[in-house]
Amino acid sequence: MQSKVGYSMNRDVRAAVEEATGGITDPIGLIIMTDHDRLQDISALLKKKYPNAQSIGVSGTNYYNAQSSDHNLIVTAFTGEAVVHAGVVRNLSTCPAVDVVNIKESMSIVNGNRDNTILIEYCTNDEERLTTTINMALGDSGIHVVGGTELGYAATATAAVTVNGQLYPDACAYMLIKNTNGRVKVYSENIYGPMEGHPTHIVTKVDLAKKAVYEIDHKPIAEVYSQEMGVPVDKVIDNTLEHPFGRLVEDKVFIASQKDPLPKGGLTFYKRLNVNDSVSILKLNDFDAINKATREKILGDIPNPKLLISVNCIYRYLLFTGNGYYNTLLSNMATLGPSVGNIGGGEQFDNQHVNQTMVVAVFE
Repeated sequence: MQSKVGYSMNRDVRAAVEEATGGITDPIGLIIMTDHDRLQDISALLKKKYPNAQSIGVSGTNYYNAQSSDHNLIVTAFTGEAVVHAGVVRNLSTCPAVDVVNIKESMSIVNGNRDNTILIEYCTNDEERLTTTINMALGDSGIHVVGGTELGYAATATAAVTVNGQLYPDACAYMLIKNTNGRVKVYSENIYGPMEGHPTHIVTKVDLAKKAVYEIDHKPIAEVYSQEMGVPVDKVIDNTLEHPFGRLVEDKVFIASQKDPLPKGGLTFYKRLNVNDSVSILKLNDFDAINKATREKILGDIPNPKLLISVNCIYRYLLFTGNGYYNTLLSNMATLGPSVGNIGGGEQFDNQHVNQTMVVAVFE
């Protein structure tokens, strides 16, 4: 696969596009990352400049190697030895399954498999409906998924992504990418784990629409957390960066970050939890050692990566900027090869929506 990454800090839309695309010739696919205010105009300009290129776009804080900003432009171009096709899944909040046909059409065009193809996606909301929809479309193809939830727009703005120059709210922008001369592999980095001697709990009362959990073990969830961790009930949310909840599935942990307090000891989450889910309060582990292991795993699988595309959770961003590790993380990942990504409000990895995680697609 051949690719080129362009970068610009210019605030003028046209100047930013010209600078970021200075070394890009005849792309077949573009992934656009910029700020919310300029996303539509930049996406439209890029479609006009490269009418034959498939493109998707997302806004928010992003990074290229060790450079990170929420007022920049990153254009990741696929320029050869690849087959790409972009599409949209609309109406995430109501009935996204209608657009299963779009993903199936893209799969037919790309004609890839689990070893050489990835679905990269950026969504605005309703991640559980989205992952269900994508899995319906992908079926038993084995094609992996890496994606994130858009973040970084004003409270008065509407989240939206772009596909082929068009803006879509309440939607997912996706791109199927087939590497025609190498593999694509995916990785998920979790820096949290169960605490020895602490119990697991069963979710017993929820509101799925609100992503709210009222009770675990038939007791108010915030009160259970408070007693187990020795923190006041009104500090449970403040403890998320160090001790989030995790959904336990066999030997796997899927993080569910507590979001807001509710009356009578309830909590809302960034990930939906269901009645009878097994959950545990997690601890923060040695994240530097874990990232070293992630890098070693990647290089063991793909010794010379051509490109890395990742999503880092906003809570990882807050944790790492707070303790001075964020730039170290970016620099570490950039030692593997050209590394682009964004900060998400949640992450999608294969058939799961997760929190407080880094998900990575690596192209050989």
